[in-house]
Amino acid sequence: MSKKLTIDDILNDDDFGLLDLKPKTSNIKSSDDRLIDSFEEINMFIDKNGREPNTSNMSEYGLSARLKAMRQDNAKKQILKFYDRHNLLGEVEVKKLTIDDILNEEDELGLLNTDNELSIFKYTHIPNPEKRAEADFVAQRKRMKEKDFEPYEAMFQKVHQEIKERKRKIKPFQSIEKNLAPGNFYILDGVLLYLEKADTITKKRGLKSGNRVHIDGRTKTIFENGTCSNMLYRSLGKQIQKNGKLITQTESETESKMFVNADSVNEEDFQKGWVYILKSQSKNPEIASIKDLYKIGFSSVNIDERIKNAKNEVTYLFAEVKKIQNYCCYNINANKLEQLLHRFFATACLNIDLFDEKGQRFTPREWFVVPLDVIDEAIRLILNGTIVSYKYNIENKIIEERSKNND
Repeated sequence: MSKKLTIDDILNDDDFGLLDLKPKTSNIKSSDDRLIDSFEEINMFIDKNGREPNTSNMSEYGLSARLKAMRQDNAKKQILKFYDRHNLLGEVEVKKLTIDDILNEEDELGLLNTDNELSIFKYTHIPNPEKRAEADFVAQRKRMKEKDFEPYEAMFQKVHQEIKERKRKIKPFQSIEKNLAPGNFYILDGVLLYLEKADTITKKRGLKSGNRVHIDGRTKTIFENGTCSNMLYRSLGKQIQKNGKLITQTESETESKMFVNADSVNEEDFQKGWVYILKSQSKNPEIASIKDLYKIGFSSVNIDERIKNAKNEVTYLFAEVKKIQNYCCYNINANKLEQLLHRFFATACLNIDLFDEKGQRFTPREWFVVPLDVIDEAIRLILNGTIVSYKYNIENKIIEERSKNND
């Protein structure tokens, strides 16, 4: 008598493994995965060298800075402790979450922020006449008297000419924090405007006091059509971000930023040197094929004098160089500025070995694969003191704001 097959018999009779189910995997790494991979690089360095990376060597600087940041962040230490085979992180404080902790966590969507239209505490379906009146007031522009507008009219004409002569460029407006500042020109709905001043005030955002702030206040904004407005700082920024562009400064204006605490250069002002940006004229295919390759350096002597023997020096890749930009620095430590730029763009440092006529190997460390406008932007952020809030995204080749989970 034949045996009746059960469902278990059928499932177990699978010689070819057709019924084997494998869990799907994803190639997309989470922020924790990236943090662990970053920490593992440090582990592997210690495995190979028997010591921690240090700051005396530029090639090790990035690893050393990364380890220091991890040691100072208890949240990262909790994630990494399991992988800490060299006991680099020491004791890790384990904190139990409370309801208050959860409510005070960073609220990226602003759902707990009573100032946000999307807040869960806000009834958006109820009309708010005060808000509507405020929006109408902000949008109003007043016609200026002809005699009051005359000096601004000359400024606008000059900016148009400088754009035509390519002394200024029209660039995307990335963010209010990075791009909106008094003394700059912008385009809004096709109209050139000048942000003369901003009486900004700082407010706390949401339920978390911390460092999350909301900068706002009235501005004095002049438009080339002869109108002016005292619209709110952030309202102006949001409109430019949506329907406008940024007008860059001229090279002379950028250089004037280097004159710290001085409106002009006087006899008593002390020149500290030059920070310069060079482009290689190398015929070496390995070098010539690299786009956005620039040298960021410091010199206490005239740049032309410094680079006249470039083709014989390893620091210039044994080739002639083209001077792209230079910043004459007064009342500021130019050498320190150079170091800050090198540190900021450390992940984009050129990694190449060169050999002289005797076969001796050299690894130049002042060349970076970074777009020129991004280098200019980093210099501005250093000068206005906000560089610590940003980092360089090497994949997208942009400067972006740091978050608490960034390495």
